Amino acid sequence: MDNRLSRDSYGGVSGKDYVPYVTQGPKSGGNGVVLTIGIVMALLFAVSTAYSGMKSGLTVAAGIPGSIMGSALIAVFAKQKGILGKNLVQGMASGGESVASGIIFVLPAILLIGSKVNFIEGLLTGASGVLFGIGTCSLVYNYLIVEEHGKLMYPESMAISETLVASEGAGESLKFMGIGFGIGGVITVFTSSFLNVANHVISVVHETFYKWKFEMEANPLLLGIGFIVGMDVSLTMFAGSILANFAILPLIGYFAEFGRQGAAIWNDPEVSISAMQVSDIANSYVKYIGAGMMLAGGIIGALKLIPTVVSSIKETLHAKSSANGNSSSLQSIILLAGIILAFVGGFTASGHNMLMAILATVLSIILSLLFVIVSGRLTGTIGTSNLPVSGMTIASIVVVTLLFVSMGWKGTGSNKALLLFGTFIVTAISVAGGYSQSQKVTFVIGGDKKEMDKYFTLSGLTGVAAVVGTILLLSKQLAMTGDDVSFALPQANLISTLTSGIMSGKLPWGMIIVGIVIGLVLYMVNIPIMTFAIGFYLPISTTSIILVGALIRLLIEKSSKTVKEMEARVSNGISLSSGLVAGGSIIGLIGIIFQLTGIVKGNAPSGFFASNGMAVIILAVLVAATIITLMKSKVKDDR
Repeated sequence: MDNRLSRDSYGGVSGKDYVPYVTQGPKSGGNGVVLTIGIVMALLFAVSTAYSGMKSGLTVAAGIPGSIMGSALIAVFAKQKGILGKNLVQGMASGGESVASGIIFVLPAILLIGSKVNFIEGLLTGASGVLFGIGTCSLVYNYLIVEEHGKLMYPESMAISETLVASEGAGESLKFMGIGFGIGGVITVFTSSFLNVANHVISVVHETFYKWKFEMEANPLLLGIGFIVGMDVSLTMFAGSILANFAILPLIGYFAEFGRQGAAIWNDPEVSISAMQVSDIANSYVKYIGAGMMLAGGIIGALKLIPTVVSSIKETLHAKSSANGNSSSLQSIILLAGIILAFVGGFTASGHNMLMAILATVLSIILSLLFVIVSGRLTGTIGTSNLPVSGMTIASIVVVTLLFVSMGWKGTGSNKALLLFGTFIVTAISVAGGYSQSQKVTFVIGGDKKEMDKYFTLSGLTGVAAVVGTILLLSKQLAMTGDDVSFALPQANLISTLTSGIMSGKLPWGMIIVGIVIGLVLYMVNIPIMTFAIGFYLPISTTSIILVGALIRLLIEKSSKTVKEMEARVSNGISLSSGLVAGGSIIGLIGIIFQLTGIVKGNAPSGFFASNGMAVIILAVLVAATIITLMKSKVKDDR
């Protein structure tokens, strides 16, 4: 067996004639040890993605880091299962991550509208979304994975497959992930997420005449995300923050000074227009312009998907229904279980309103069916990292919201039910991408499709429990508003703003329309609307440190003497950054648990430890540790 994938892995032969990497021996890669490792990986990536995604508005795909960590663990605990065992573990890691990437978009919005959600409600809606997404994608597996082999490239699946094949080099990658976890963990322990003994936010706010704000959070998690996503995404997001904090905010502040003393902020009568501070302008006006921009991005993204939706449905209907031996009763059972759970969850969410449960569940299933197939197909062209989940979710929720308004279901309880239906939709869409990606890897490597069905389903359900539990644990922090917010929640904030505003009739349409117009302008000049809008909506403290991470990557690339050296350093940097994200999120979550249980008292830092100077020192240590570690990494000699 060669230590590389064959050329046919990328196309050139029909799917039914493709010879996979593994051709001899049993197709099964699973046993109790592999399953245990996979569950641990699913939990790790679900919790880490939920925490970091709610913090930054961005999520990091788990396929490659999952394959690296999984390869090392399989080599130690289940070596006899080899690459097929490693494949199952990376699939389970992707399952946990994809669940988190979906649920955090919508479920926290219930807390933002002032309502509450319990574990059973979250579990029912999330689990039904997982089962429906997997079941639907499994039914069109033969079309997406086999018949379209070489036409749908599945770029991230191929990268994961290459990583698995070259998995003997996982030790180096794992070392850098460990270093990143250590750096991220240590810094997080001393900052607000844990002991809170040192300030880690550089903050400069100007409140007179030209009102503006600049902040930078010395956060290893966010710096790691910046390194992974690169300069284009980071710079686009930061540009949005510059527009918000140095153009729109000062402009509103300038005109507000002419306001009469009696005029008050539209949503806070206790604050007069002329007395608004930077935080008042940001929270009462700028955020709604950002919401309009994200709405424009979501709708335009959904409209651009119409040809893909039509072609996907047509191709699926014309594809051969016989899965050439890949079909089984398991996929039907998973899909049926998802539909049944969706109705049970709908009945629970609707407060036993039978009409609401039936109409909203049927509509949610139809919308999910359309976008799940689209999600599976788009994963084959752009990968899961670039899936327009936000756009598909926003379009779906707007449609469901119109149903609720037309039926007169407008109270807070109805809004909560609407958001639970939205959680089902976004989970199904997100899981479909992760599932398709993992099954493509299984096809290329030569694993058992049915076995991946089982393992991925278990990881998805495990991920739902972990993410819902994490959201409930952080419920107080997630519901915070004003300048003290710990989690930005840009997507959930947008969803809560739209649904509650439409239902109550109090949505500030003037600002929303301004945001929509800006979004249209961005579309006309070919700037990614959603990326720019998220940067506009997020605190500049978040986007600025993400940009620092991207600048470090640029420095590493430019300072490398050869292409081979650059590729090795960037690869090590991505591994280290994955460790930073995991360390920052996992240790941060542990810190919050310790604070909630009283084990640690998060006292505010004082003196120099509360100053900008302290934050600058922490930032310098973080940047220096990252750069020095990567600069010292050596290129392997292949001879």
